[in-house]
Amino acid sequence: MAEVVSFKKDDASETLGTLVTVDLAGGVLRLTLNNPPANALSIELMETLSAELDRAADDNAVRVVIIAAAGKLFSAGHDLKEMTAHRGDADRGRAFFEKTMRLCAALMLKITHLPKPVIAEIDGLATAAGCQLVASCDLAICTDTSTFCTPGVNIGLFCSTPMVAVSRAAHRKQAMEMLLTGETIDAATAKDFGLVNRIVPKQYLTQVVNKYAAVIAGKSPLTLKIGKEAFYRQVDMPLEEAYDYAANVMVENMLARDAEEGIGAFLEKRHPEWKGE
Repeated sequence: MAEVVSFKKDDASETLGTLVTVDLAGGVLRLTLNNPPANALSIELMETLSAELDRAADDNAVRVVIIAAAGKLFSAGHDLKEMTAHRGDADRGRAFFEKTMRLCAALMLKITHLPKPVIAEIDGLATAAGCQLVASCDLAICTDTSTFCTPGVNIGLFCSTPMVAVSRAAHRKQAMEMLLTGETIDAATAKDFGLVNRIVPKQYLTQVVNKYAAVIAGKSPLTLKIGKEAFYRQVDMPLEEAYDYAANVMVENMLARDAEEGIGAFLEKRHPEWKGE
């Protein structure tokens, strides 16, 4: 069974600086979690990541976002020490717990609603809310040594908010297996479950993720925005309603300048010049 692991900070980790490092190149924005050793989703880290996503949404230079992590873990989830410290509050921590969960939910929804694709780059353990973060991204690519779990049940705290994202990414029975047992699954199992798209050797991870990002960044930004929004809106609709909605989306998409340009370029056997309109 999965164990709850205690992570001890080393002296160097106290001086590493910003909680999220930022790099933009070729239309690809790389946001790297930098909260070692566990890359815990503390209040400050979630606020920082959320602010960077807000900036990305409004920046026309950003076509694709990658969420990666520094160190040996992707993310161990919420900062349990930070949360436990508030049990001494007059309300036994209720207000702080509510703030943490609401902020986390808003962050995950922000990834879903971001008008640009988001790719998770995972090397190491992604557990609890860290696994939720992986499941919330549009694509996920991991190393062959990465592992995943929702271990809250082992410490009397069911992973209810990670469940929302995990149950929408993984198959229902497999999601329940993770949530009920708290066991850690390997990369191959995570791919079988539907949590990740690709598994690659560690030395090629960034190269492969960058290749995916570059391919997507070369598409029409308007088309990506329309498509991502439509995907998440239709996925839980009844079949007939989904087709009706998707048909309307395609009509509006056909009227866009980028669709006109793209179809014209295809027929004329040339590369399209996207305008984002």
